[in-house]
Amino acid sequence: MGRMAILVTGAAGFVALNVVEHLLAAGRDVVGLDRIKLPERAARDFASLPGRLTMIDGTILSNADLSRALTAMPVEAVIHCAVITAGSEREIADPESVVAVNVQGAVTTLMAAARCGVKRFVYPSSGAVYGASAATVDLMDEDTLRPAPVNLYGLTKFAAESILPRIAETQGVALTVARLGVVYGPWEYATGVRDTLSPMLQTLDLAAAGIQAVLGPPWRGDYTLSRDIAAGLVALAEMKSTPRTIYNLATGQGTTAEDWCRAVAARLPGFRWRRARDGEAWNVESHTGYDRGAMDIARIIADTPYRPAFDIERAAEHLLAWRT
Repeated sequence: MGRMAILVTGAAGFVALNVVEHLLAAGRDVVGLDRIKLPERAARDFASLPGRLTMIDGTILSNADLSRALTAMPVEAVIHCAVITAGSEREIADPESVVAVNVQGAVTTLMAAARCGVKRFVYPSSGAVYGASAATVDLMDEDTLRPAPVNLYGLTKFAAESILPRIAETQGVALTVARLGVVYGPWEYATGVRDTLSPMLQTLDLAAAGIQAVLGPPWRGDYTLSRDIAAGLVALAEMKSTPRTIYNLATGQGTTAEDWCRAVAARLPGFRWRRARDGEAWNVESHTGYDRGAMDIARIIADTPYRPAFDIERAAEHLLAWRT
């Protein structure tokens, strides 16, 4: 009997598309659940890969939809990517939906997986759970840095990663939480549930339109290419044991939008960028609002084959090639 499938929820979303592509490229069977259709390019690109993708039209808030996805073929693990990455406007206008998807949806998905006998569940959380604590350290350590989320997205991620381990324990499911760095890269697009697009995507869209990128404060963060994030999530899904519950998943390096612009300018003739002058409006928003430390990734490196493959220079080269 061959290896079983992996279910990826929110499969048409940014991070999930990278996970699906990574699995298909490795010849894996994948079940994708989403109420959004795959982007046309993804459907075309994925069809040429050796793995097999079965898409289920549905939502994680429906037990019936989850049951269809979990029984489409035998599923050995779930990578739960479905999420609303809420910005400040959505946080004010529709907090109920954010909490319903990010907290209740995660619990509902874990319980549905347990009922179907799935033994491994990977939950992508976020460096946003560190919140205000991240502004005071050079290195974010998942064991010693106390989470202090400041916005609804970070709060819901922390709520889910606090609740899920107990439910997983009672249901006999091996749960792993991955706190992601600031993600950018292939397949990033405005899905309608992702309000905070990366400064990397913003600068490349401006470049494509022939507009100079004007940066706001170039806050430091552990910006991580989506290819590395996918590799790390798959490595966690394929673990044979569960030595710990929470891992940081990032590059382990702090970089800025300025570092990114310098890397792009070296590879994209005609690309123009600069810092905003005092009092001037900018057209590239970094969202973090403060310098964040790099994320300590020693534990995921010790326990899995994951190794970040893309520094900012290689990432710029890869993403520019992917976009063309």
